[in-house]
Amino acid sequence: MSDWEARIVELEIQAALQEDLIGSLNDTIAKMQQTLDLQQAQLRLLYQRVQQDKSGSAEAGYSPGDEVPPHY
Repeated sequence: MSDWEARIVELEIQAALQEDLIGSLNDTIAKMQQTLDLQQAQLRLLYQRVQQDKSGSAEAGYSPGDEVPPHY
């Protein structure tokens, strides 16, 4: 194999490895986005509950004052 062929093969190998890495990073980012979306939805729900508790409109809602701490 000539020097040019060896360099081209090396560049092709590097390009293939970079494509794999980019694909892996893309999958990771997609999973992180799903996790972030879920966390934001949970935060919105908690915020709504807190606002309901503050306004007194929560009839059977969650109230931290109703919880009894465990005794050890």
